[in-house]
Amino acid sequence: MHKNYFKENRIEYVDYKDVETLKKFLTPHARIQSKKRSAAPAKNQRQLAVAVKRARFMGLLPYVSR
Repeated sequence: MHKNYFKENRIEYVDYKDVETLKKFLTPHARIQSKKRSAAPAKNQRQLAVAVKRARFMGLLPYVSR
């Protein structure tokens, strides 16, 4: 990933409905990438985690993928 994906693309709020962006931060097994791998600041990493969990609950993202 880039240094700070959210700052480069001027994303202020990580939205759970933006599934394409969220998929970039998931592993092939649909797990959330670690902060070290995603290179996102702590604030964005927390927003990302909440957004992914909401998207999963709403059925927009899978819980597990193979």
